Amino acid sequence: LGFAEIIRIIVTNTITITNGSLGLKNIPSIKSMWVYWGCAILIIIILKRIINSSWGYAFKAVRDNEIAAEAMGINVFHAKLLSFTIGSAIAGIAGALMGFLITSIDPTMFRFLFTYQILLIVVLGGMGSLTGSVIAGVFITIIMEWLRVVEQDMNVFGLLTIPGLPGMRMVIFSIGLLMIILFYRQGIMGTREFNWDWLLDKLKIRRGSKRGVSL
Repeated sequence: LGFAEIIRIIVTNTITITNGSLGLKNIPSIKSMWVYWGCAILIIIILKRIINSSWGYAFKAVRDNEIAAEAMGINVFHAKLLSFTIGSAIAGIAGALMGFLITSIDPTMFRFLFTYQILLIVVLGGMGSLTGSVIAGVFITIIMEWLRVVEQDMNVFGLLTIPGLPGMRMVIFSIGLLMIILFYRQGIMGTREFNWDWLLDKLKIRRGSKRGVSL
């Protein structure tokens, strides 16, 4: 969070390159959502391939136990640097697509709250699960937009007007998040990935299993 804030301040003061606090305007617009969905699916496929490669196994080993990973011959510094590089590249692609979507970018868009939401997606979905991050990203985006109603004036049957409370959606969202973390300490998926067997197990369905009949 601190590093992200440092970068934001640097970008704000680099006026000759980023136009400072005014940001970049009139960015060409890409209106087709298929482009964004296609990029998202492509990145998920690439990440899935990386996770199941030797790089992915090295990342998991360093995540679980750096000392043990180094004892097995894994270059911990190289693995961390490679992981940071891949994550930064994906974040850069996401930022570029965001610019094409809204046609303007300025430093005020990337304040603490935005960084906090991104970290929430990772923590809520599960620190070791790609599937969990996707599920949490969709969930948090929908909930944050739906909770905007509590910050707007509400008219109850035309008889009573309840004034909106600015910032209340973050309060409600934070309380809900705390409740989820209490019951899902490792996130929604933990270190698991989605597969049909896991889903059927959660739904208490056993494929191919039949109850025996005693004679």
